This record gives sequence, structure tokens and C-alpha cells, in this order.
Amino acid sequence: MDILKFTLSGKQAMFKKPDVNAIHYYTYGQIHKPALIGLLGAVLGYGGYSQMKASDVYPQYYQNLKGLQISISPNADRGYFPKRITSYNNSVGYASREQGGNLIVKEQWLEEPSWDIFVLLDCDEAKRLADCMLEKRCSYIPYLGKNDHPADIAHVMADEGRSIANPDSLDCLFPKSKAVIDADANLFGGAENPFKYEEALPIRLDADTNQYVLEKFVFTNMTLGAIEKPVWEIGGKQIMFY
Repeated sequence: MDILKFTLSGKQAMFKKPDVNAIHYYTYGQIHKPALIGLLGAVLGYGGYSQMKASDVYPQYYQNLKGLQISISPNADRGYFPKRITSYNNSVGYASREQGGNLIVKEQWLEEPSWDIFVLLDCDEAKRLADCMLEKRCSYIPYLGKNDHPADIAHVMADEGRSIANPDSLDCLFPKSKAVIDADANLFGGAENPFKYEEALPIRLDADTNQYVLEKFVFTNMTLGAIEKPVWEIGGKQIMFY
């Protein structure tokens, strides 16, 4: 099966969590599938929330691309990207009810994030995306969560993936329910410096509310068991699509 692969990176990124307090806005630690679909929708020129009609269940980009099979592999030490809090002023006049209309915004940003992104070319939308990416065509500017953070897309390629018959590891984020860490294998001869990154990330949008549906994801170099197949190898990485 052919697979589209590219590296997605930026100076900063901010994938805002909906559960915020009155002082800070926080980010997820990784790009997630709904955010990635939004970025790919910008490449293809699909409409967003502002173009939705009353009868629409989802915005156009999500309706058209929600069936894409994707895989995300963080290019980060132990899966973690550095974060920092940034403060800036929103002084448009209507941003705050305080005198002067000035709102002080404090946001958590990811620093120097980078991911290898894989898209399974098993449908017409995926193949159309591959054509645009390989020809370096983009309808709208893609960004990493906010238009303050433009995205850099590099090393675009399409190649045939190789199916792995008996995988024992994954080089990508994967739903926790799709594999288990093999405790015995890691106790006797596992990874030299084992790590495990785990976070509840959005996996899809709810049809009734358009809010995130969360699922626990894992990224680890430890030996795995009971891995749900298929698993593919491309570019030296073993990946799972979801």
C-alpha cells in the first residue's frame, strides 16, 4: 500500500485545550488527528467553521477528510517537546471589559515541535492530498493550531509501505487500547533507555457538539505485545494508522 510521508514542524505550536482557567490557555503536548485534518484541509482549500450551514454536521474540511488514515511520529527526545508560557496584549478594544479594552493573554506554547506524518493512500481524498503535497500546492496557509504559528512542510514523499508480520514495537503515537507493553520482554533485554509518553488526545469530533472526543495515546521505545495489525514499515519506522 502506498503511503504519503512528510515532516511537519514549526518554531512554536499551540493546540489549545478546551478546559482552560481564567488566567492561562494550555496546549496539548502533540498535534492530534482533528488538528492535523484541519491543516490538511487548508492545503486542499476546504471550508471551515465560518462556512458551515445550519444543516451541516461538520465543517467541510472535517466532513471530507475525517476518514483519512493517519499516523504521527514525534521527533522529540522521549516524545516531549519543551513548553513555555507566553504573554501578549490583545488591544483591539472589544477583547476585554476592563478600562481601555486591553486583554492580557497568557498561553502555553510548544517549542520547536516536529513530527513525521504518514497518510495511507487508500482513498480518493488521500490521493488528491498526495498530489497537492508532492507538487507543493497549497490553497491556504497551514499553521500549527493558531495562525500565529505557521507550519513548515518538508521532505514530502510517497512510497510503498511494507507490512510487518510480527511487530514488537511502534515508532509512532498509538491508541493505548491498540497494544500493551510487554513487561517480561522489557525486564530481560528491552530498550537501553526505556521511556513512555502518555497523554489523552483528541481523536475525533463529536457529531452532536463538534467537541473533541479524547482517547489515551502512548509513544514508547519499549517492547510491545498484542499489537493490533496491520503495522507498516516505511522510512525505517514501524507505524500504525488510525
